[in-house]
Amino acid sequence: MTLSDLPLNGSALVDSVQELHANDAIARRLQELGFVAGENVRLVARGPIGAEPLLVQVGFTRFALRIAEAKRIQVRPLAEGAQA
Repeated sequence: MTLSDLPLNGSALVDSVQELHANDAIARRLQELGFVAGENVRLVARGPIGAEPLLVQVGFTRFALRIAEAKRIQVRPLAEGAQA
């Protein structure tokens, strides 16, 4: 599943960030922001128009991501009530 598929207020663990080509600047930047394997993420909110941008929390930091960026982040949903 991708981060863009996560339900509102859903939590998950990051599995990977998809690289579309060698030296993919977007994939590298997402990893620099903290989207790395094993990191806990939560979908906090969706924008009012087209559900974009997505407000995503990684640790204590929140980021606004485009859906296209969120689709590149593979996640594994946490069981309800579970914490990483």
